[in-house]
Amino acid sequence: MQRYASTLQSNPDRWVVAPTPTQNASLPFRRGGFGSLCEALDYAARGETGLNFFDARGRLLAPLSYRQLRQEARSFARRLIGAGFAPSERLLIVADTWPGFCIAFFGCQYAGVVPVPVPVPVGFGAKAQYISQLRKQIEASQAVGILAPDELAEFARSAAEGTSARVAGPISLFNALPEPRVELRPLGAGMACYIQFSSGSTRVPLGVDIRQDQLMANIDGSIAAQGLDDADSGVSWLPLYHDMGLIGFVLAPMCAQRTVDLLAPRDFARRPMQWLSLISRRRATITYSPSFGYDLLTRRAQTAPLAELDLSSLRLAGIGADMIQLPVLRRFAESFKAAGFDERAFMPSYGMAEVCVGLSFTPPFTGMKVDRFVDPQSGRTRDFVVCGKVLPGHAVEIRDKAGAILGERCIGRLFVRGPSVMPGYFQKPDESARVLRDGWLDTGDLGYWHQGELVITGRAKDLIIVNGRNIWPQDIEWAVESLPQIRRGDACAFSVDGAGAESVVVVVEAHPTEQTEREALLGDIKQAVKDAVGVDGRVVLIKRQPGLPRTSSGKLSRTHAKSKFVAGDYST
Repeated sequence: MQRYASTLQSNPDRWVVAPTPTQNASLPFRRGGFGSLCEALDYAARGETGLNFFDARGRLLAPLSYRQLRQEARSFARRLIGAGFAPSERLLIVADTWPGFCIAFFGCQYAGVVPVPVPVPVGFGAKAQYISQLRKQIEASQAVGILAPDELAEFARSAAEGTSARVAGPISLFNALPEPRVELRPLGAGMACYIQFSSGSTRVPLGVDIRQDQLMANIDGSIAAQGLDDADSGVSWLPLYHDMGLIGFVLAPMCAQRTVDLLAPRDFARRPMQWLSLISRRRATITYSPSFGYDLLTRRAQTAPLAELDLSSLRLAGIGADMIQLPVLRRFAESFKAAGFDERAFMPSYGMAEVCVGLSFTPPFTGMKVDRFVDPQSGRTRDFVVCGKVLPGHAVEIRDKAGAILGERCIGRLFVRGPSVMPGYFQKPDESARVLRDGWLDTGDLGYWHQGELVITGRAKDLIIVNGRNIWPQDIEWAVESLPQIRRGDACAFSVDGAGAESVVVVVEAHPTEQTEREALLGDIKQAVKDAVGVDGRVVLIKRQPGLPRTSSGKLSRTHAKSKFVAGDYST
């Protein structure tokens, strides 16, 4: 409990050291339908459910019922108002997985202040880089304050120097502010909610302007699509600065009065099997992960004892946030079948921060639907996982380069319109106009229709075109990562101009010290690329530190990797 001590107020007797129950005793279940987050929390606080924070060993660190969350958040809000935080001003909050983040986030809601959740550092070795990133986010959001966990307070103070942030430090600094008897000014329907930095915008931060109406529409649609009921509870290790972690496992569950057990991403990385252990022990019904999470568990399953795991309670194992890797999910299902996992629990989905989080979902407990697509240019086949039907009230068009609407099984660029679509990027009119026109959002993603459901094939800017043929970079990366010497996520493929034509480059995090091993690995990778897509590629091996560039949510940044290659940062 030590690292959470500064979160709690001076009367610890109010806090029961036991997890919140997964069901309310008497509060009637509501599937959303609220006008704002404050309205939703006011209702959820009438029950007993809430959030539970666990460590890497599966020990309960801190329970936070919605009743306690509301009480602490309203107290925090009065302190903000008393300290002179004006309506609609922004407070940057380092979104570590701890009660203090949730209290500060909802405290902002009740104070009329707009919270801005930002990432924790990946490692403490890049302090200067992280402080620079925080400073850019302060400047982009014009935040007047920044709050961080105790161990990151010095980072926050350094980042705030010379910026608009007049208050910077740990939550204890904010809790020490006077709490005057002032009227709260909750952010209501139609008002701002929070700013979500797009995961690919770390160098030039783009803050998605999340509004209460857009968020509530998306949450209501997601709750309905997932079929949430009063018997559901969740387990998540996803970061709270990312839309899937924040909305999917804090905001939406609260709007449905559901209990969620939370594990910090770094603790998941240390002991990934704890994710499944919590599901088993707590009889959770819902979880979510990108492909790499399921892949990591599959690899650990080869040596980990599975006899004590019981995953039979899991009815929804969501998959999203990046390209869905069918072989990974099939291996996971096979590895954990003996532990009670039912592959029908897989729920592929698609979304992005610009539509809050989710846009399409497959029906609950129907498993994966796979479509085999034949490339008309090369004749090669590729299996894609279908991502389901678009949320009601939303429209999606798939267009070609000229803007014409395409029909069934024709790959094009996705445009979406509907109640979840952002009004724009925060104070970035040019960038907003670039992706929004006449109410339609250009997602930047490519895909096609399959019997009324969406299939996503990749990012348009990442598509590799060689001799007029489309090549998906993930096909190259997955082929390279299938080699026993290469870890999942250690390959990055892109194309560069050269001699009047595009050529394929593959940068791989692997750097054998022996020349013979190095030459053998280069040969294996080149052959894997040739076998996968039928082209020759240039292979560059790099060390794992600093490694490949990634977004704030951990996704591979092919654009940044290409820039570094072109600039000569990667040597052969």
